[in-house]
Amino acid sequence: MKLILLERVEGRGGLGDVVNVKDGYARNFLLPRNKALRATEANLKIFEGQRAEIEARNAKARQAAETSGEKLDGTSYVLIRQAGESGQLYGSVAGRDVADAVNAEGGKVERAMVVLDKPIKTLGLHEVKIRLHPEVTVTVTLNIARSPDEAERQARGENVISAAFEEDRIAADRAAAELLEGGAGQIAQDFTEAEA
Repeated sequence: MKLILLERVEGRGGLGDVVNVKDGYARNFLLPRNKALRATEANLKIFEGQRAEIEARNAKARQAAETSGEKLDGTSYVLIRQAGESGQLYGSVAGRDVADAVNAEGGKVERAMVVLDKPIKTLGLHEVKIRLHPEVTVTVTLNIARSPDEAERQARGENVISAAFEEDRIAADRAAAELLEGGAGQIAQDFTEAEA
């Protein structure tokens, strides 16, 4: 289906471009969201007559997005989630969770603006892109942890998962050393002497 784009569409073109897209993409996404018009002679004439107005509206929306993007870009948000010992989350963090975290701290982000290639399923620091406008994208950092204390440690750069494994290994070594000092190795030695 041939369409006239009314705004920049990722991977398709910019404002005013006449593009050929699949029918389902046009009917289900571009046309209902007023991102495009069907490329008919009548619509081409209407578009050319209103082009300056459409470009001005797009520039105003981009300017508003850039202004709000300056406040959001580089910010960090803490999400407390339950997770296993290996750092795997029980569930995942999706776009809705990111939008809720940003909005709780005073931002204005819709779920559809959050760009996640795949859901986040591990603890740690994750960078997430937020597309405020087709031409304005900002990056925020999510600090996903099991507790506020763990979030602080991750923010300082500590890898809490490997630190937990290291603490467990040290505790196991200490327990083994205490067993040997307490005579646990002595019993085995007594049996071998008695057999000889």
